[in-house]
Amino acid sequence: MKKKKILEVCLVIIILILGLSFFTSLNSKLPEVDNKSMEDTYNLAKAKVLKIHYDDLDVKEKPDGYEKYLRKQEMDIEILDGIHKGEKFKIRNTIQIIEVYYIVVKEGEKIIVNMTEDQYGEVTSIHIYERARENYAYLLIGLFVISILLVGRLKGINAIVSLVITGIVIIKGLLPSILKGYNPVIMTLISCGIIISCSLILLIGINRKSITAALSTLGGVTIAGVIAMIVGKSAYVTGLAGEHAQTIAFTYKDLNLDFRGILFSGIIIGALGAVMDVCISITSSLYEMMDIKSDITPKQLMKSGMNIGKDIIGTMSNTLILAYVGGAIQLILLLMVLNTSYTQIINLDMMMSEIVTALAGSIGLVWSVPLTILLVILFREKK
Repeated sequence: MKKKKILEVCLVIIILILGLSFFTSLNSKLPEVDNKSMEDTYNLAKAKVLKIHYDDLDVKEKPDGYEKYLRKQEMDIEILDGIHKGEKFKIRNTIQIIEVYYIVVKEGEKIIVNMTEDQYGEVTSIHIYERARENYAYLLIGLFVISILLVGRLKGINAIVSLVITGIVIIKGLLPSILKGYNPVIMTLISCGIIISCSLILLIGINRKSITAALSTLGGVTIAGVIAMIVGKSAYVTGLAGEHAQTIAFTYKDLNLDFRGILFSGIIIGALGAVMDVCISITSSLYEMMDIKSDITPKQLMKSGMNIGKDIIGTMSNTLILAYVGGAIQLILLLMVLNTSYTQIINLDMMMSEIVTALAGSIGLVWSVPLTILLVILFREKK
């Protein structure tokens, strides 16, 4: 058993190394982006609010209506990192209350500041950029890891390793290859193949069950990607409906990115987890049935698999749709507040992008059910 586990771990390492080597060969030189002017102007650093000397919220005599629009804070801060670490400054924080988003700080709070430097490296001005929030992210990550380890034990360790591998493949492989200008969909499918292979070997091992689940998962996400491409191109979805895509498109025009392909890439990645879950559940159930009843016929397997699949489809489709609706809820609320008509809403590029994203992934999930059952039957007949 230990030898088999060592073999599986070695195989995962080999697949990961080969995959990253493939991406590295493609991404040997990423396109250069001109950020020089921004780097010369701004320098972000973490700081701590030591003492607030003045806050006009506490001032009793103010012009009528003044407190409704402006608030000023004067404070001492200490830089916590970067080349100015340990230096202390006195800054003013002017807050326009009329704005939707503003930052009011307290003593002892950690913030991110935006510093402007002169040609000699001396700080000429400092403004509050954002609150320092990363500790809360680390707390959630810690709780997540502890929860998985407490409940999943050994399987939990494998799940965490699988997540780490997924992050490495996406950050070190997929994203740089997209920036390099390669086809986002093809690069995403290759990344999915690496992620699926490593994850299923770690979670299930090297056997017919993992091979069946891997092939059906890859088939399901491919179906989702193909449908998204066909419908997206037919509906002239641009991939530029989101503000982040627009920022990249207009700020870094030299990258010449395929934004429609990037949208389809996101659909495939978004559907991967749910499709893999469905394929593993059905595969495990059918193989368990075959272990208990070795003389079960393909027809009985098909019927049982479809019964299991119908129950899973209902819940997992809801999971995907609700996840996408949750991500688009601010957009939906905005359209409702603006009293936008149905015809306007359904024909908006941003709305069509959301619809394609949600439904293409769900269609891939649905068709992964019969695909998984057919592969189980096919591999069984070869035994």
